[in-house]
Amino acid sequence: MEKMTWMEFALKTDAFVILPIGSMEQHGPHLPLNVDSVIAENFAFRIAEELDAVVAPTLKYGYKSKPLSGGGPLFPGTVDLSGLTLQTNIIELIDEFYKDGFRKIFIMNGHYENEAFIVEALDIASQKYGDSLLLITSNWWEPLSQETIDAVFNQRPFPGWALEHAAVTETSLMMYFAPDLVREERIIDTKGTEPCCYMKYPIEQDIIPSTGVLSTAFSSSAEKGKLLSDTAVKKLVSILSQYCHK
Repeated sequence: MEKMTWMEFALKTDAFVILPIGSMEQHGPHLPLNVDSVIAENFAFRIAEELDAVVAPTLKYGYKSKPLSGGGPLFPGTVDLSGLTLQTNIIELIDEFYKDGFRKIFIMNGHYENEAFIVEALDIASQKYGDSLLLITSNWWEPLSQETIDAVFNQRPFPGWALEHAAVTETSLMMYFAPDLVREERIIDTKGTEPCCYMKYPIEQDIIPSTGVLSTAFSSSAEKGKLLSDTAVKKLVSILSQYCHK
């Protein structure tokens, strides 16, 4: 979208507009702060290529990172929005796309904590526009099959999505999407952290490892990143293509 002229943009209103949403959040010593945005954006462009869709500029700030799914506010560079601010941003962007003539919007999420506020924004927008607007959202990890997860975690057990932060899947995707941003020499085979069934405030500084890596990134590879990407894109394209000509 940002490289189109307004005339070119106006001719695409029959297509999906895809809004990638990420975050600005620590991802350990080997990955940059913009991991979630890079991943969401790369998925968006690959889906758009298949569907001839428009990719809007990525919303690069997300909801507050939690200690046991992202490190929380314990690290410099984690810059968060409140849930209401994120939700309002999404609703206002939907309003703008609708005003410009788009009637199909897909939100591609790359940040674990964003999900509830994206869904709330879609619910509010849907109440406003009803059947005149199609709204779909997905996280990149949702479409992955168990077969794919088993293939990616062939050397380490899958720790669950909350702890899979700066670990095998995100590191592998970054190795595939943006290898120049990965500091491979800083990947260490670390124990990571343990799951916890409650949240406590004030947050204790030692609740997670000092590196910010919640589970080891050992065994990551660009090949695994490609497998993750291909699997998720294929499934999401299959879902969205049902609505491309409606």
